[in-house]
Formats: sequence, structure tokens, C-alpha cells
Amino acid sequence: MLKRVPISTCMLLFALLFAQAVNAQKFEGLALTPPMGWNSWNTFAVKINEKLVMETADQLVSSGMKDAGYTYLVLDDAWMAMERDAQGNLVADPQKFPHGMKVVADYVHSKGLKFGLYNCAGTKTCAGYPGTRGYEYQDARFYAAVGIDYLKFDWCNTDGINAKEAYTTMSTAIKTAGRPIVFSLCEWGNNKPWDWAEHVGHLWRTTTDITNQFNGIKKFGTWSAFSAMKIVESQNAIRKFAGPGHWNDPDMLEVGNGMKVNEDRAHFSIWCMLAAPLIAGNDLRKMTPQTLSILTDKDMIAIDQDSLGVEAYKLAEKDSLDTWVKPMKKGLAICFLNRSEKAQTIDFNWTANPLADDVSKMKVDFKQTNYKVRDLWAKKELGTTKKPFKQVVPAHDAIVLRLY
Repeated sequence: MLKRVPISTCMLLFALLFAQAVNAQKFEGLALTPPMGWNSWNTFAVKINEKLVMETADQLVSSGMKDAGYTYLVLDDAWMAMERDAQGNLVADPQKFPHGMKVVADYVHSKGLKFGLYNCAGTKTCAGYPGTRGYEYQDARFYAAVGIDYLKFDWCNTDGINAKEAYTTMSTAIKTAGRPIVFSLCEWGNNKPWDWAEHVGHLWRTTTDITNQFNGIKKFGTWSAFSAMKIVESQNAIRKFAGPGHWNDPDMLEVGNGMKVNEDRAHFSIWCMLAAPLIAGNDLRKMTPQTLSILTDKDMIAIDQDSLGVEAYKLAEKDSLDTWVKPMKKGLAICFLNRSEKAQTIDFNWTANPLADDVSKMKVDFKQTNYKVRDLWAKKELGTTKKPFKQVVPAHDAIVLRLY
């Protein structure tokens, strides 16, 4: 004879199971340093196809970018057909990807790279393709079957949806599907993901989309895109929330997409100082040697990828000349970022500027401690901190020093 279970016990079991699902954590041990790779959106938007992916994978390898750390190849919006199949599954656009997404993923993996896809927490993606709302577990199983390693999850068409619940549900679905996937939250910082997403995803967007200009804002009707320097303005206040496995994401790189070389250098410099994900967004097949040299600079990448995982903080700001300090596992880095339209003279007396950081607990008194100084872009040793640093930084440019 079956024993009847009290309703109160059933309710308790249900509550425990529900709580377990809600609190299910992301795959740990991923993105212990900021992810590096390439994304299709900034240059190609919806004009993507199988040939582009394979040529980009080839170029990541042959250019040396893979060896520099750029391992994720991520397809953004518009890779899928406009409708799901009869069983509700996502389907690759048959015109753009005639051999299906598994073949594409396998090709990327064959190059020693990792593969990523895009979708959206809403009913449709930003470009109007099928969104994930109501299909979270089904889509997660699809991603696991394809073999992706990275999911960028956007926030269009989400009226009436709670961000924390939506992203937690997708995170749980990924974990349930069983394949370790880096989960990139892309809700533009609207719902302060830094407050709640540490155990949900591995990185979260902190602002609206970036655009390929150094200063200012570019308007697109009902929304606006921010320049690199506009995005930087909001990053200092949230630096304490980032660290190994959970990163603030100020959006993809615009290096090689039309700014001047000095502006690209400054943009890349501050992204590295901010321990930002380094996701290139240019056409790798057409990049200049200058663009490649910036994107693959080993000294700058070492700053970004430092295992301490602490973002830089703004030490000073005067006449649009910012001084940023990044505590590191060994030593520190200092970036003099000139956001102004004119050259600026740096006259930095180390002994008059002791450093203290509440996040890393770093304290440096240059009267007591002497460091060697290296100019990373000039590839030049500058002596030690016993001597003040004096130099001109051109307009829209940056000087980055490594102290060791």
C-alpha cells in the first residue's frame, strides 16, 4: 500500500528543488582571465556566412592572433533562420550556413579555436530573429549539441521580463545541458548586473553599444552608441565587482575600424588597464600591420591578462589627461590617457604620489620602494622611480608604463 505524503512535505520538496534551480551556479573555472577573441557584429552586422567564419578562423591562426590569446570566434546576431523548426529548435540560416552550425563549429575547433553564438533573452533578437524566451532549456541543449564554448545573450524585445530571473534561467539551462560554456550577459548595464551576476555569468556588459569613434556619442534614432572614451567615464565606479571568472565588459574593440592609429592605441591601452574582455571586431582579412601590432602587443595583453584580475583605478584627471593605475600580481601598470584634442605634458613625481587601492589592498610609497620603469608602447627602459617621469603624450593617445 502506498503511503500518502503530506501536502506540506510536497510543498517543501518543491521549494527546495526550485531554490536549487534558481541558485544553480554557472560553470566555474572558466574565464579566469578576461576572454579574448573575435565577434562579427561591429564590422559585419547581419551580413555573415559560413565562408566568413572559416576565413576568419584561418586568419586568427595565420596572423598570430590565436597565439597572442584570441581564442573565441563568436557569431553575433542573424546566424539563425527566421523561424524555428517544427519541434521548436533553432536552425542555422540555410542560405548563410548551408552545411549547418555543427560543421562550422567543428571547423573552428579544428583550428584550435573556440566557437561562440549569440541569442537574446527576449522573444526576438535585436535583428528580429527567434529569441530564447520560453526556449531556454531547449536552446541550451542545442548549443551543447553544436559544441559551442561561448554564448552572448542580448536584451532586446524583453518588455515585462525581469533581467536577473531571465539570465539566471539561461545560466541554469546551460549548466543543466552539461557543456561548459562561457556566458556573456549583454543587457547594457541597465539592471546593474555587477550587483547580482557574479554567479550567473562570466562577463556582463556595462554600457550601451560601442561605436568606432574616440569621443562623443553617435545617435541612431531611438538609441545611441557610445565612443570608447564615453564608455570609460563610467567604469571606475564599478571596478570592485570584477575579478577572475566575472568581468565587467565595456563592449567589443573598435581597433582597426576607422579610428586613427593613435586613437586605436589609446582605446586598446585603457581596455587592457580595465581588465576588459578583448574581443576584436574588425575584418581580420583586411587589417593593416599597424592594427595587428596593436591587437597582438604582448606587453599590453599581459596587463589585461594579469592573474590578479584587478581593474585599474583613476588616480587623477586634469584637462582631460587621466592617470590610471592597475595593481598587478607583480608590480603595477600606469596609463596616462590623453582624451583631449591637444598634446599634454606629463610631469609625474613618483615620490609625491604614494598609491593606495582599497580593492587590491595595494599600498606603494615610492620614498620607500623603488621600481624599474618600462614604456610598453615605445619598448624602452626609462630607469627607475627615483627619477620623475616627464614626457609629452600626443592628443588622443596614451602612454603605458610597467613598474616592476
